[in-house]
Amino acid sequence: MEDALVGELIESGYLKTQTLIQAFRSVDRSYFVPARFKEEAYVNEPLPIGYGQTISQPLVVAFMLEQLSPKPGEKILDIGSGSGWQTALLAYIVGEKGKVVAIERIGELMKIAKENISKYNFIKKGIVELIEGNALNGYPKEAPYDKIIAAASGGELPEAWKEQLKVGGIIVAPVKHNIVVVKKFTDEKFKETSYPGFSFVPLIKSED
Repeated sequence: MEDALVGELIESGYLKTQTLIQAFRSVDRSYFVPARFKEEAYVNEPLPIGYGQTISQPLVVAFMLEQLSPKPGEKILDIGSGSGWQTALLAYIVGEKGKVVAIERIGELMKIAKENISKYNFIKKGIVELIEGNALNGYPKEAPYDKIIAAASGGELPEAWKEQLKVGGIIVAPVKHNIVVVKKFTDEKFKETSYPGFSFVPLIKSED
């Protein structure tokens, strides 16, 4: 079933890079969906994970990760980690010399993500650090980052994310109904590319 989903993503052109293909084959999506949706875990659709949030459609995750181009040894900020699937995919790729700092606003979801990701020992090995909080201001404690990825949609990219990105780094994030890819060339020079036609849950902005 999982191989069929990966095959579909490859055939449709959304999964291209060998390291990403291996990550999708190795990190089982069924571990990251609620029990009542286990039979639908390999369907190319978003699924509810509770608290008004979803686990993203595999096609969208594949597209965003291909744009992000994660590499072994990188430090990546993962904003809106949800049930932890994308965090685990990133952790698989960056490996033991890399780090994924995953921020989730909803405390109960963060606990679920921790339990899910722990099936792969990424937290125990220090590859993943899970943080409960609002990431509109990024996470300066671990900055700068090689890459930043967000799973929820806002009206614009927070300036803090750009500031916490290394020169040469990439941000991939939803803005309204677009996926935006930002490449940082210098502290002042950025290139932004938009890919329209996507739908995301809204970014939670309240501090309470």
